[in-house]
Amino acid sequence: MQTKVKRDKRKGISQKLVWLTFALCFMPMVSFSQCAMCRAALESTGDNSKVEAVNDGIVFLMAIPYIIVAGIGFVVYKMYYKKK
Repeated sequence: MQTKVKRDKRKGISQKLVWLTFALCFMPMVSFSQCAMCRAALESTGDNSKVEAVNDGIVFLMAIPYIIVAGIGFVVYKMYYKKK
């Protein structure tokens, strides 16, 4: 009886994972660039180090939320399997 319940749980989780992966494949991709106004203003100065610094800053700011979410997911994962 317990094995059937575990099997049903795994099937439900794997089915959700498949649907999530399918949905993520068809979401629009976001490019790693700044807005057109910022790009034009920075590129017109001719200082490539400023352009690279702004791009690096944008990537850094985008990475922080993903790192936080991954950390929370890892903690939840550890708590879930520690319980078993």
